[in-house]
Amino acid sequence: MKQVKVWSDSLKEYARGITGGLIFSLPLFYTMGMWWTAQSIPPYRLLAYILATFLLLMGYNRHAGLHAGASWTEIWTDSVEEIGLGLFLSVIVLQSLGQLDWHYINLNETAGKIIVQAMPVAIGISIGTAQLGTKMPAEKKGNPPPQNEPEDDSVTGRFILALCGSVVLAGNIAPTEEVKTIAVNSTIGSLIALVTESLLLGAVILFFSDFKGSVATGKTPLVRTILLHTIPAYLASLCASVLMLWFFGQLNGTGLFTSISSVIVLALPAMLGASAGRLLIKPNP
Repeated sequence: MKQVKVWSDSLKEYARGITGGLIFSLPLFYTMGMWWTAQSIPPYRLLAYILATFLLLMGYNRHAGLHAGASWTEIWTDSVEEIGLGLFLSVIVLQSLGQLDWHYINLNETAGKIIVQAMPVAIGISIGTAQLGTKMPAEKKGNPPPQNEPEDDSVTGRFILALCGSVVLAGNIAPTEEVKTIAVNSTIGSLIALVTESLLLGAVILFFSDFKGSVATGKTPLVRTILLHTIPAYLASLCASVLMLWFFGQLNGTGLFTSISSVIVLALPAMLGASAGRLLIKPNP
């Protein structure tokens, strides 16, 4: 009977992971630009993408995905499992949409399509497994719920959670041509406005919206407190924007001003993901 319950809990955990993976990544499967871009990405970028995703999953599982006492072996195992499940789901969905031609297989093109789609799925799986359940992470593993363990609110933890949110949202927009089009037509004044709007958006979400999970200060937050939370989130959004634009080749052949403009343009939605990541992604207990 106990074995049946273990299997039942495992199936529920996989169901949550699959749901999260599809929620956060399904739009990418329906993007024609993604199909074409994925076919021309060099192998070294695909390997870098897998490595970056693995490190991001390790960081997320360390700070939010598992209970605070999880060992690095558990964290490593979960991260590998999430990437494997992401690859499997990517094949299933692409096949269902008719985007994998098994009669004519070009290894680079096929691997590109699968890997590009699978990495956001893996991040969504990690988030869905940890966040969509009714039990705490420790309880899912069969352990008693931890007592009086401090919440991980370090700068590193905040940055990693913000980076997860940024990648999930920016990854859906980075492959589109609209980012470069907006960047080319941007002026210094409009870019300054975008940076200001991004910072204000983050501050509003984290401090003044009264969302569940927003930063609680008990009184009017000091400027220092606002900056302490908002600046790391914006830095995470900039990092995510640079990485996603580079990976999808959106910085190839562009001048310095256009490249910087593209990063700032993409950083606005990425900042929304970074800030929302602090609200929607619960730190581990």
